[in-house]
Amino acid sequence: MGMPQANTRWTADMVRALPDDGNRYEVIDGVLFVTPAPNVRHQRAVAELQVPLTLYTRSTGIGETLASPADISAREDRLVQPDIFVFASAAGRRVRDWAEITHLLLAVEVLSPSTARADRQEKRRVYAELADEYWIVDLDARLIERWRPGETRPEIVTDRLVWQTPAPNPFELDLPEYFASVDGD
Repeated sequence: MGMPQANTRWTADMVRALPDDGNRYEVIDGVLFVTPAPNVRHQRAVAELQVPLTLYTRSTGIGETLASPADISAREDRLVQPDIFVFASAAGRRVRDWAEITHLLLAVEVLSPSTARADRQEKRRVYAELADEYWIVDLDARLIERWRPGETRPEIVTDRLVWQTPAPNPFELDLPEYFASVDGD
């Protein structure tokens, strides 16, 4: 596929047809976003959060936790790749195709200098429609911005993150411990 012109309105299918060149491609409301592969600190932050989330979702049975790359697309002109995401199980069976995931219980993005603006603006709008909660992990400030649909400001969490799900017991994460684990201090 040749590269479309600058005024092209991108679709999820157009993004899926791009070559695998190490970049992450997302489309939000027809606008293409291209980001390079994340750095080691970013990936460590993803792994350190994905593991406890996976243990929680497995033990409670509320759904499944996965990480990008992924093609999450609930509209033709949107395709996002949250760093980590949780979705409900499909009638007790495992999802086999990205198209089966049309709603997220949780979407998580770890900020990088190249993604901070999109994570806080464009993606926040998308996740307000697509997810029950959206967390932005700010490694430098050592905090998580927690967004819920309809909110105009995030809840800033710096100590203990508690995520109340349909399960009887909530997911809990000690943030100072988490950030220390990411940075090795």
